[in-house]
Parts: sequence; C-alpha cells; structure tokens
Amino acid sequence: MPSVDFTLPHWLYWVGLIAFPALAMVLARKAQPEQRTYGLPLGYLILVTGGMLGLHRFYLRSLLGLVYLPVFLLILFANGEERTARNEFSNAVNIVRQAERTITRETERVATAEEGLEDLRAAAEAAQNGTALQKRRAERALDRAEKAIETGRERLAESEAALAEAQPLAEIAGADRAFWSSVARYAFFTILAFLAIDALMLPRLVASARVKAAADPHEPEMEIDEETAARAAEMDPGARKADQDYAGNWIDRLSLYAGEFVSYWAVIAVFVYYYEVIVRYVFNAPTNWAHESMYLMFGMQYLIAGSYAMLTESHVRVDIFYAPLTKPKRAWADLFTSIFFFIFAGTLLVTSYIFAMDAIAVPTGNSVVSDWARGEMSFFQMFGALTFGDWTDPNIRWGEISFNEWEIPLWPMKWMMVVGAVLLILQGVSKLSKDIRTIARGY
Repeated sequence: MPSVDFTLPHWLYWVGLIAFPALAMVLARKAQPEQRTYGLPLGYLILVTGGMLGLHRFYLRSLLGLVYLPVFLLILFANGEERTARNEFSNAVNIVRQAERTITRETERVATAEEGLEDLRAAAEAAQNGTALQKRRAERALDRAEKAIETGRERLAESEAALAEAQPLAEIAGADRAFWSSVARYAFFTILAFLAIDALMLPRLVASARVKAAADPHEPEMEIDEETAARAAEMDPGARKADQDYAGNWIDRLSLYAGEFVSYWAVIAVFVYYYEVIVRYVFNAPTNWAHESMYLMFGMQYLIAGSYAMLTESHVRVDIFYAPLTKPKRAWADLFTSIFFFIFAGTLLVTSYIFAMDAIAVPTGNSVVSDWARGEMSFFQMFGALTFGDWTDPNIRWGEISFNEWEIPLWPMKWMMVVGAVLLILQGVSKLSKDIRTIARGY
C-alpha cells in the first residue's frame, strides 16, 4: 500500500476549529430551496470522503455502490493478513539474528576453551604432586573449562536448531507479507480507478438522480393536529420550544451562539476519526494526533457549551420534586440553588484562570512572557520587550505543550476553561434576573 505520513499542522487545527463552525453557521442561515434535490458539490464531497465505501453511489440511490464494498473488505482483510505476516516475519527474523549471534559467540568461546583444555589437564596432572591448594585450583580450573565447553556446545545445538526452524518461517512469512501487501495494493488501485471513473461520471449521475427524484411521487409529510400538539405542549411545555425562544437578552443570545458554534465541532470529529480509521486499517499508518486533537476539542466544547446547556435546560437533573412545581415556585427553587451554582462557577473561573496562567508561564525560552504571566511585569512592559525574533525563532516555544510527538500548545485549551466559566457565570446572572422577575410578577 502507498505510505501515508501526514501530521496535522497546529495552525490548520486552530483555523479549522474557527473557520468551519463560522462557515457552517452562515450556510445554516441561508434560505433553503422549497424542494430539496441532489447536489453536485455534495456528491463530490461524499466521493472524496466516503468514496472507498461507495457512499456517493448510495447517495444517488445507485446499487452499483455495492461493487465497492467487496473490494474495500478485501483491502481490510489483506491488510490484516499482512500485519499478521509482518509480526511473524519480525519474530522469526529476531530469532534468526539472536541464534546467529549466539552461534558466533559460543563457537569462539568453545574453540578458545578447547585450545587451552590440554594445558589445563597437564597442569592438573602436575598439581597431583604439589600442595593440596595447588591441586584444588588446577582441578577447579579444569572443571570450569570442561563445563564451559559443555554449556557452549549445548547452546550451539539449541541455536542451530532454532536457526533451522526460524529461517524457513521467516522466508514463508516474508513471502506471505509480500503477497498480501500486493493484494491490498492492487485492490486499492482498483478502487482508485472506480473513483476516477465515477468522478468523471458524477455530473451525469446527479442529473439522472434528479430526474428520477422528480418523477417519483413524494411521500406526504406527517401532520400533527392541533389537539395532539396542545396535549403535547401541556405535558411538556418546553418540548417543542426552539432555541431562539430562549433568547431574552444579549447574554442568552451569546450563549446560543456559543453553543451553536461549538456544536459543529462534532462534524469535524466525524471527518478526523474517519481519516484515522482509513489510514490505520487501509494504509497501516495510524496517526499520533487524531485522538489527542479530538479529545482536546471535545474538552473545549464541553466547557464552552455549558452556558448553552444551562439556558436551554438540556443538562441532566432530577425533576421528581421540581417538575410539579408552579412557575413562581420553580423560580424560588432556582433562586435558592443559585447560591451553590455561583460557588461552583466562581471556583471554576478562579482555578481555570490559575491553570491558564500557569500554562503560559511554562519556561519557553523567552523569559519575558513567563515573567508577565507570573505577574512580575506589566503587559506593556512585556509587549515592549518583545522583538521580531521572538515571534519567528523556532527555538522559542510559547507556553505549555502536549507530551507526545504532536506537541500541540495546551495553553489555548486551558484559556477556554476561563471562557467557559465566564459564559457560565453570565448565564447564571441572566437566569437569576429572570427568576427575580418571575417572583415579582407572581406568574
């Protein structure tokens, strides 16, 4: 298989987290056509991202997409067999190398011991007429030499047997590895050929799908009668409430925008994990950045979306006692529990600010930034002390970074804790003002 060695640049990661949600929010607000139909840009997007599975064909309701599936499954199976053969080949080669080193080492040791064996025997015979100490030393030296020869010959026999067994296994595993690698490669080239053909044919396929869609009668949309809608609204007043209905002030609108913005990050995760699965199981090239980038992204999403969850009441809570209460009584309950909320939110803000400052204050090669982060100089003093080289020198690292090979800066993520805490406190203030107004009105 062709090798894939791509590492997501840090700048592209941050641009994607900012630009993609912004573009998605703009597109979501565009006027939608009255009758939806098949789109050529969407068709090409599906072809590029999921074409190996034939998803673009399924999108156009073409059963020829089934042709892709057995070829793709063949790639997965061949890669699995190639990994197994590679492991067996690696193990056999290690055994061969170890056996060859042992044979070389022990052959030299046995030869050296055998050369001096006759001298040791003669010395032992001569020591028979000497003192008891000389006799014991000579016999001990002779015994060590004979045991060394015996042990060396045993190791030689074991290594030669292991070598004789491992060499054929290494040849077989190497041949299997080359075979399955070729199968995977040719299957992959087959899918690429299919995709190239479909890429040229896609405009005609989309036009054909549009004609079929126009000819087929549309299923009538299910309508809900007024009585059912009124009963549902009585059982759960907030069930059919749109997000815009929660916006009572600028704080609420800010929380809605923040929640909508980070919600599109989940779409990014779909593409990243899809890429990870493909390069891991199709190209045998797992990444070292996909998982870390996504769990950091989801951590920031969790923090920033907290105010949205509080506004729309989409967080988890026990409604056994709360749900039956009237609106003023709910406001009194919220007013009382807000004490604990502001304790939590304030603690989150203070601790997250400390974490964020500590992340910037990590020794970076530029003590000016660290001194400012620790409060040893003012912002203007720090800014005035910076030079152009501080921004362009690759040896200067700005703040805390991750510990793996990707080395993504962590301090922006920790500052998102501060942003999330501020949004949460603002939303708490908005909720508190609404509860006070509800209690004052009495309804």
